[in-house]
This record gives sequence, C-alpha cells and structure tokens, in this order.
Amino acid sequence: MSAALHKLCRGFPLMAGCVISLTATSAHAHVKWFAPYIVGASPEPIASTLSNAWFWVGIALVLVFFGLARAVERSRYGYVALDMLDRATEPLWQRLDDYIRAIIGAFFVAIFAVGGVYLTPDLKTPTEWVSWLQLVIAGMIFSRLTMPIAGLGIIALWILALRDYDLFHLFDYLALGLGVAAYLILEPSKRENWRVHRFEALRWGLAIALMWSSLEKFAFPSWFYPLVVEKPFLTFGMPRDVFIPMAGVTEFTLGLGLVWTPLIRRLSAIALLVIFTAAVWPFGRVDLIGHGLIMAILLAVAADHARETHFLPQFKEKIRHIPAGVAVAFVLYGSAYWGLHFAFYGSNGYVGPAIEEKATHSYSPEYPHGPQAGEMGAPSNR
Repeated sequence: MSAALHKLCRGFPLMAGCVISLTATSAHAHVKWFAPYIVGASPEPIASTLSNAWFWVGIALVLVFFGLARAVERSRYGYVALDMLDRATEPLWQRLDDYIRAIIGAFFVAIFAVGGVYLTPDLKTPTEWVSWLQLVIAGMIFSRLTMPIAGLGIIALWILALRDYDLFHLFDYLALGLGVAAYLILEPSKRENWRVHRFEALRWGLAIALMWSSLEKFAFPSWFYPLVVEKPFLTFGMPRDVFIPMAGVTEFTLGLGLVWTPLIRRLSAIALLVIFTAAVWPFGRVDLIGHGLIMAILLAVAADHARETHFLPQFKEKIRHIPAGVAVAFVLYGSAYWGLHFAFYGSNGYVGPAIEEKATHSYSPEYPHGPQAGEMGAPSNR
C-alpha cells in the first residue's frame, strides 16, 4: 500500500467522526412524535434544496466519507477492518436470529404498554383492542410456527391505521414494517434460498424508511423549528438553516449506505446507531420506544458477517460510481416524495377545514413545544 493510502486509512476514523458530527439528536428524533406538523401542507419546492449551499456541503462531505471507506475496503486493509468487526460482533452474530426475535417481541410489548397507538408513538388510536393485538403479535414471535402470522399481523396493523391516517403519512412506516414482516416470514422458512435473504430484507426495509423520512428535512424544515427553539444545543451551535439540510443529507446518505458494500453498510449502521442512541437522552422514553427497533436492527447490520453485495454489485464496487449512486437515489426518492405529495394534496397542499388542528400533541409538560391547548383545540388524528 502506498504511503498516501496509509495516511488515508489513518485519517478515516477522524473523517467518519466529522460526518457523524454533522447530525445531532434532533435529526433522528422523529419530529412527528415531538412537534406540531401538517402532513398535507405545501412542501418547500425541490429548487430550494438544490439552491442551498449547505446541502451541497453535506453531499461533498458524505461523498468523501464513502470514498474513503470504499478505498480502505478495496485495499488489503479492508479485510483487516472487516475481520476486526467480525471478531467484535461474533457473539451476537452466532445468536443473531434469537436477538432479532427477542427485540421485535420486546418492541411490541413496549408498544402494548404505551397503549393507544398503532406500531409507533404518533399513530394514536382510541381502540383498545389494537394494543392487545400488538401483545398477541409479540407472543407469536417466540414460536417459529406462528412467526409468519406475526409478520402478517404487522401488515394488518398498518392497513388498519388507514382508517385514521392519510396514506402519505403512513408511507413513513411502510418500508420498515414490510422489512420486519418479511424477516418474520422468511426466518422459519424451510427453503434456504429464501431464508438466506431474511437479514437483507430487514436492512433494505430500514434503509428505505430512513431515506424516505429524511426528506422531511428538505420538504418541511419548519417542522423542526420548535425542537431547535426548545433545545438549541441540538444543532451544536450551527445556525438552524445550516444544520437541518446537512442533517437531512447525512440521514439520507447513511440510509443509502446500509445497502452499499459490506464495510460501508456496517460503518453506516454504527454511525446511525451512535446518533440514534444519543437522541434518547434529550427526548426520553418515547424516543427509545419508537426507535428501539431501528436501533436494534442497526446493531444487527453492524454484526452481519455477510460480505456479499446482491444488488448492483459491480456498480457499487467502483469509487467513481458513488456520486452517481447518491444522485440517482436522491432523484428517485425526491421525485416520489414530492410527486406523491402533489398527487395526494395538490399543488397548494391540504386546504380542508381546521388545518390548524392537525398536530401531534397539544400543550403539556411532556410536550411543551406542542400547540397551546384551548387555542388550537384537540389534535386531529390525521
């Protein structure tokens, strides 16, 4: 290895740390759980993002991070790095299925204990039997005979939520729900050529979910303003309108990293796990419960010893293809997000009655950044 590449490898942890520091806890505390929002509001035009210099600064830094990681991975030090990760995660890898099943079960027990929600903290429901159904799903996960039924139950809960919530809102939770359901269906399968893809289904579900939800930071940056006002330390002293687009870039690209080459996806998982874990302290148990499953899957991705790249492996092998991959992903997801929002709500956004009431939380000591009770009325489910 050349001296230049050796220096590059030594500087890699520092660069990874710099990229991680671009995001703060507010980037990964799901804003719909903690601040007012209006799903049908008119989003900022894509041109606003593309003309934002800080968006491009974030893109440049992430491309350097990906490029460095891929350069190390292609060198003989790549095997060393992967072997080190394998040794560190060997105990978990040996029991990875047991770990994932236990975590999924624990998540549904926690959701049952919270009560009154579908699958996640912001999907409220007054229907009591929904909570009990989630407890039944938790129980089904501990038998390989009933795991597929539990997977189908997750999909059924998402469909049930359509009674109370807009389809566009529920897209936030579709990919991860399908990923978890696919794992529960594939894990007990006797067809090994199907079962071998169970971890990949989880990883893709999480990656798509993160990339989709990150687009809120570009389409609706104002959703994050109450959090920044209440907890200004979240931006690490950066101006609000600098921090939010760079946080969005980091969340999107690290989500994309989960489906890239083995070293990039494991490092992306570790970076995201650090960020999500840091969010628990300022946002508390709601964030821990809501993101607990995501954090557990990220740990599973970091512990995954598989070294294959199944989707476009030849494209992902080349460092020069990284910018094109990031660009294509932004175009596809951005077109889908803005396009579907336009299809659901029109060019002017939702203009129905009492739009002011469409917020997650009314004012309370637990959610002080919510709209004042009495001024805005009871929050609507939609």
